[in-house]
Amino acid sequence: MDANQELTPRQQTILGLTVREYVKTASPVSSRALVERYGLPVSSATVRNELAYLEETGHLTHPHTSAGRVPTHEGYRYFVERLLGEVELPLRERLTIVHQFHQARQNLEQWMPLAASTLARTVQGAALVTAPQSRRARYKHLQLILTEGLGVLLVLVLRGGMVKQRMLTLAEPLTQQELTEASERMNQACFGLTAGEIRAQLDEFPSLETDVAGLVADIMHAVDTRSSGPIYSEGLSEVLQQPEFSEAEKAQELVQVIEERSFLRMVMEEALGPEVGSVRVLVGGEGEWDQLQACSLVLTRYGVANFSTGALGVVGPTRMSYGRAISAVRFVAGLLSDLVLEVYTPEGPGEQPSQEFEVDRQGDQHAG
Repeated sequence: MDANQELTPRQQTILGLTVREYVKTASPVSSRALVERYGLPVSSATVRNELAYLEETGHLTHPHTSAGRVPTHEGYRYFVERLLGEVELPLRERLTIVHQFHQARQNLEQWMPLAASTLARTVQGAALVTAPQSRRARYKHLQLILTEGLGVLLVLVLRGGMVKQRMLTLAEPLTQQELTEASERMNQACFGLTAGEIRAQLDEFPSLETDVAGLVADIMHAVDTRSSGPIYSEGLSEVLQQPEFSEAEKAQELVQVIEERSFLRMVMEEALGPEVGSVRVLVGGEGEWDQLQACSLVLTRYGVANFSTGALGVVGPTRMSYGRAISAVRFVAGLLSDLVLEVYTPEGPGEQPSQEFEVDRQGDQHAG
């Protein structure tokens, strides 16, 4: 039978209770257990018949040594997509997490380790987090600052908050006013452009701006081609304590999945689209990734779409508390998105440089 076919309300109820009971106990679920523990208004025989039907449709299976049933990958998927409903973390937990992120909001380097440790602790599983990155470097603001003799400090700010600095040597002396005017012309002409788009305009600039624009394009191209940042992870030991990974072979497979960063990055990129906030649940690899047969992943993208985004999620056995995992992932992603929006909000033409840039510029002038 087709696991995607419609189930009756009673079959949906029994499937949902079977999943919840198995997630809680890690033991095959019998018809008697469902009737006694959940007070079902039907007999054990009726429930047993429905369990048998759900096994025929592929939603449940049963170990040969037990009369009870356990969910299949298809059963978990049906549960997540049709039966789970909206789940929220308890208010006290949400307030604690908010307080932790409030303390770290100005320190980008703390965001990812904090998000990973928070997720791992909340779901008692392994957590994965990547730093926010722009899809392609885009020009935001440039300053040319006269130092000594023919020396000029170029300070380039990219969308997403990244700041790059280079020293230039002028062919002939220029005043700070002339450098400022050149910077302003560059800012008007290049705001929001990529490296390739800036290169396409090189012939339209005066000689000084042509040299500067060429250097800016080189810097941005280097940013575009840099290797992806690390994946922060926490909680592997928590997952290894689950009974599914008590066998050495299963445990080793899980460790290989978590430690193979290129594979994880590929899964996260292919499973998630560019949209922010949509949660994707992968049960048993979804038939695409054999290495994930014993695992489920709950993933989402955070940040500001088309500006700067990262990904985060949790890894655990298919016998996962999906409601708690989804709510935790969604909540932490929302906090990270707020931080990206607060700290790295893109600015339009004519607006003042961000606070981070002003501080950086003042420091450079003082050092010079």
